Amino acid sequence: MHKKQRSTGTVPCEIIKEAWDHKKSSFKNLADMGLANDPNKVIKIPNLKQEKLKQAKEIVSKGESCILETEEEISQMPIKKEVAEKLEKEAKAPRERRFMLPKAQVEFITYLLDKYGHDYKAMEKDKKNYYQETWKQLRAKIKTFMGIPKQYSEYLKVRGLLDKEEDEEELKIQAKALVMDD
Repeated sequence: MHKKQRSTGTVPCEIIKEAWDHKKSSFKNLADMGLANDPNKVIKIPNLKQEKLKQAKEIVSKGESCILETEEEISQMPIKKEVAEKLEKEAKAPRERRFMLPKAQVEFITYLLDKYGHDYKAMEKDKKNYYQETWKQLRAKIKTFMGIPKQYSEYLKVRGLLDKEEDEEELKIQAKALVMDD
């Protein structure tokens, strides 16, 4: 029971887990790494009332020559600043796109592509265009569909337009070329 109460929980991030010191509190650990425990305290929203009060105190203190206490905190350099740098680098790294269109939308788009090719104005007048999408909206949906290699490659394989040996990079190049034809 004592271990359960003292536990700070499991940290899923490997970078933080490596730098974590179990002898310190979570607040102190995060402060040492240069991370915020409470973002509301770190990035303060300006308060009009506090600013006006501060201005009033300055006006009053000018006549009395009192030294006001400054509320500015001297921020200390974090001990483990490399943790924040690694986290920033990881956050900026490019990620694999996992976006997929819904099955019904893919079926509609493939139906239109099979029937009309890239004639978007004819697609607009199709009877299955229930939502009365304009040719530009349909073109945007088809571009999105072509930009998803997994779904678009499946479509091309079923139609016999793509050899099975081609890799995803070649598929992306072909999709971009088809999109640029418009």
